[in-house]
Formats: sequence, structure tokens, C-alpha cells
Amino acid sequence: MPSFDIVNKVDQQEVDNAVNNTLKEISTRYDFRGSITSIELNKKDMVVTINTEDEMKMRAVKDMLSVAFSKRKINPKNLKFGNPEPTSKGHLKLNTTILQGIDKDEARRIVKEIKGLKLKVQPAIQEDQVRVTGKKIDDMQTVIQHLKNSRIEIQTQFVNLK
Repeated sequence: MPSFDIVNKVDQQEVDNAVNNTLKEISTRYDFRGSITSIELNKKDMVVTINTEDEMKMRAVKDMLSVAFSKRKINPKNLKFGNPEPTSKGHLKLNTTILQGIDKDEARRIVKEIKGLKLKVQPAIQEDQVRVTGKKIDDMQTVIQHLKNSRIEIQTQFVNLK
């Protein structure tokens, strides 16, 4: 029986490249000259830490990071920005989590969306992915096309079409 998986995976190398591009842009921008601004990527936890002097620079770095992600074909919706926290030196620190996998609420929305098509396919939630099985590959391709055009909150990939 044909099936495919709906997943949300982010390429770590592309994340690293996006962070490095943002650092390079910060070093060339005039408004960041002489300021103490840093971005660090924790590859194990997939967390980007931004340190800067004030709120205006924090917003600029967030925008630059989002643009760098979109240039690298990573959806900026995968960035979950936390709240800025003051540091001991009077600067601001912001932890940004890079979301991977499909959480339960989003998986339920995807399943509901698929069932609303009234096709002979069966979606099933499996940990951090959704597996869709059916008898016809044409139905599978219809589901994929519909999900690509729908307003899903996260970036999705369709893998293991068998």
C-alpha cells in the first residue's frame, strides 16, 4: 500500500550558514560599528543566542536572521524567538529555538485538513511526523498538493513516497 510521511526537518548545515551570513552582515553594517553584538549557535540543542546592546539592534538582528534563513530555503516560521533578557553588563540576550518535528496540535490540524478532502487515504500521527497511507498514488499526490497550498503554520517536507 502506498504511503508517505509529512515531516518538519531543518538542515543543520543550512542553519549554520544562515547564522554565519548574519554575523557577516552585522560586521559590515554601519549602525553596528563599535557595538558589541554576537550570535552563537548551539548545534546540539538547535538554539541561537543573540547578545546586543539595545532593543533597536535586537530587532535588526532578528530581521537579519529571518532574512538569512529564508535565503537558505528555511522557513522563518521555524524560528521561535524568546523574550529578551537583560544581562549583567546592561546588554540584552535573546534565545531563539529552531523548531523541528511536528507538534501534536499541528499534527491534528494536518490530519483534520487531510480528512476534509474526503479521499480514501488514512492519516496517522507518529511521534513528530504524520504518515498518510492509501490505495492510489494519485490520491497521495492530491493530498501533497493540497497541503502545499494550505496555511500550515510550519515548514513541511514530504518524504518516503512509496
